[in-house]
Amino acid sequence: MSSTDKPGAGRWRWLSGGRQRRQEEVILMMLCALSIPSILPFGIYRLLQGSWASAMVDMALVLAMSSVIVHVWRTGRYQVASVCVTIFYTGGMLTTVYLRGVGLVYWVYPTMISAYFVLRPSVALAINSVGLLVLVAVLHGRVEMLNLATIIVTVGLVNLFAYIFSYRTGVQNRRLHNAAELDFLTGVGNRRALERHLAEYAQERRPQLESSLLLLDLDHFKQVNDQYGHAAGDKVLMRLAELMRRHTRSSDRIFRYGGEEFAIIASGAGLNAAASLAEGLRGAVATATLQEDHPITISIGVAYMDKAQKPADWLAQADKMLYAAKQGGRNAVRVAEPS
Repeated sequence: MSSTDKPGAGRWRWLSGGRQRRQEEVILMMLCALSIPSILPFGIYRLLQGSWASAMVDMALVLAMSSVIVHVWRTGRYQVASVCVTIFYTGGMLTTVYLRGVGLVYWVYPTMISAYFVLRPSVALAINSVGLLVLVAVLHGRVEMLNLATIIVTVGLVNLFAYIFSYRTGVQNRRLHNAAELDFLTGVGNRRALERHLAEYAQERRPQLESSLLLLDLDHFKQVNDQYGHAAGDKVLMRLAELMRRHTRSSDRIFRYGGEEFAIIASGAGLNAAASLAEGLRGAVATATLQEDHPITISIGVAYMDKAQKPADWLAQADKMLYAAKQGGRNAVRVAEPS
């Protein structure tokens, strides 16, 4: 009998999920927070000097950065806020150069580089390119052509290098992320990926389609390993993973989190739809030939992913139903009653 044949509290150990999203939120809020003490003293100084227009630009930027921090802190919606911050920065920089002259053009470089920390490289490059065109229009006729050409070339090179670095870093991070969250044998997500997806679903503040969690386990899988060897057992697991891909929707997510145990997040499926999905999957496995001369069946537990509860509760409910399916004779589906 596998580990799922025995109920056990504490079998679910959580890693922090949604880390990437929280990191993006923190980076954006830190950027805004660092901008406030960097800009505010200049705004106060210009107020004291009577430079009202420049002071208003600085104060408007401080207010905008403060608003973004509050917005991201309360809602977690950092994507649109990141674009707004970059536009605020760029607009403030261009207005300052227009009002104060070419002497403040050095603010262009940190402003444009900062865009690559909070936006996708292509979006940051697009905004900075528009900003560069506006800068050329602002400086045209106010500086010598040689100086203007120097500014254009250096700003262009800074953007080019920042884009390449940001793009390559993103590609490498995606590769590492994918490698860290894939099961090496079956190619489906591993337990770490499952925990991250569940945590992200629980933490998402925006309304989402209802979803359900399926936990499934191969019945008497130890007999396959004992009778045919572990190599044959590995082939059964790979064939099962492929069968699950064929009998689930493109929106569903499949994971292997240990041994012969698998999980499926049925996105947009309530309990009834998830139960139908589980029953179809159970029947498909029962009629398939995963191992010659040895029938293979699975037991499945289904639980609703109620946001009033925690991911550990969803897993515990699905695990309880899986145990009930095992105790009821295996090759069965059991569905948890909604809370």
